[in-house]
Amino acid sequence: MGQYQKILQVVGYQNSGKTTLMEQLIREATATELRVATIKHHGHGGIPDVESSKDSMRHERAGAAVAAVEGGGVLRLSAKRDQWNLEDILDLYQHFPIDLILIEGYKHASYPKIVILQMEEDYELLTELHEIMCVLYWPTYTGELPMDYSTFSIDAKEDYLAFLCKEMRFEHAGE
Repeated sequence: MGQYQKILQVVGYQNSGKTTLMEQLIREATATELRVATIKHHGHGGIPDVESSKDSMRHERAGAAVAAVEGGGVLRLSAKRDQWNLEDILDLYQHFPIDLILIEGYKHASYPKIVILQMEEDYELLTELHEIMCVLYWPTYTGELPMDYSTFSIDAKEDYLAFLCKEMRFEHAGE
């Protein structure tokens, strides 16, 4: 316990490609021998059922050593209690031998974020969220592109994965 684990979040609105990006990040990280754990927030409310647990199963198939989905006080790892908040889950993950925690959802948590923009109205995410590391945007996004962050087209997979792999391996520009 007490080991340092890098944490990155993937956020965006429903059907923006968060789970697909998570799968890509898991595969890239595990290919470099990082041990990855994932947490998915069941943002639709209520207890995650089998259908809503499919995303965490996709994380597991992509190579995550630990994969969980949380909603309605149920953590599908599986552990039940009155309520699970992200910090409680992260505390639990300290007991696993992992290097990287990828979080899908929990938009307002305070960890470095990859924000996915699909439609022009998604720009509001950039005004309300903190710790944005980079932005990925779809061809359907017709809004303004932020100048404050590294920004990549969702179609520029090699470019954004190269950038994100450096982040996942604790590397930064100039090091």
